Amino acid sequence: MSFFAILFALLMEQVRPVGRDNPIHTGLRAWARWVSRNFDAGQSQHGWLSWGLTVGCPSVAALAVHWLLMYFVGWPFAVLWSAALLYITLGFRQFSHHFTAIRDALDAGDEARAREALAHWQQVDASELPRSEIVRHVIEYSVLAAHRHVFGVLAWFSILAALGLGPAGAVLYRCSEFAFRHWRYTGRFVQQPVSDALQLAAAQAWRVIDWVPARITALGFAVVGSFEEAIDSWRNHSQHFPNDNDGVILAATAGAINVRLGGEALKTVISLPAPGDGDLDSVPQPDVGTTPGREPEPAYLPQVVGLVWRSVVMWLVLLALLTLARLLG
Repeated sequence: MSFFAILFALLMEQVRPVGRDNPIHTGLRAWARWVSRNFDAGQSQHGWLSWGLTVGCPSVAALAVHWLLMYFVGWPFAVLWSAALLYITLGFRQFSHHFTAIRDALDAGDEARAREALAHWQQVDASELPRSEIVRHVIEYSVLAAHRHVFGVLAWFSILAALGLGPAGAVLYRCSEFAFRHWRYTGRFVQQPVSDALQLAAAQAWRVIDWVPARITALGFAVVGSFEEAIDSWRNHSQHFPNDNDGVILAATAGAINVRLGGEALKTVISLPAPGDGDLDSVPQPDVGTTPGREPEPAYLPQVVGLVWRSVVMWLVLLALLTLARLLG
């Protein structure tokens, strides 16, 4: 029944997207702050304990409610519960308005407004970016956002739902991504103590959790795009990006639509440390190259939209076929 839960969630999200400051996200931020304040004592074991509580408690709660509904109320209510959690954790409309604003500004020839919208979206200084670099950044940020808000959630939800764990996978994935992003930002830009041990634990956990979904997303882009070029770019250029998982997605995207991605600007993005690498600040930034391909132009933005939506349709069709086979079997 995973297919129906995903379909309902996507339809609801298109009709009424989740707001940025909704009570669920506000509560999750408060929960993360409370956990770090009470359990983050600066040691490695405290970092992992804090991460486990922040991510594990919501995931276990989602699973417990799913099982209660499934075994004591009925499977239709369990499907509705899964759809509700997917509605919170999954969706294009959580980031697509930024993409649309930048695309419309570029179409109108207003590069200053496009730079302002890009800076507001990613909280970066985009005042000196030329037109091609604005487009490149928009492509990179958009495909990564689509992965983290849609494809990664679908991957973990589908895997754990097949094991009878209901929507726990979707909650696990989104909470892991949130914990990494929240504690990295809090530790560097907000006057709240977050230890390097906690940031390191969240970064390492996120790297492991995102490993399989990143490659599923890259494979989907390859299938619905230019397959041979996407796989070649994945194999030969993914290591040029600061983060392994993001590099796989961006390299596959570059090959799928034949556009140049990467470059020196990516050095401003923090790299995820591998286990045993020590604190975050000690991790060296790798050399950043570019993928082969044409210079980024606004004409590529509709191609990115088409690539993403074709991937969504492909995975929905695959899930529908698996659901049908299960029902008939």
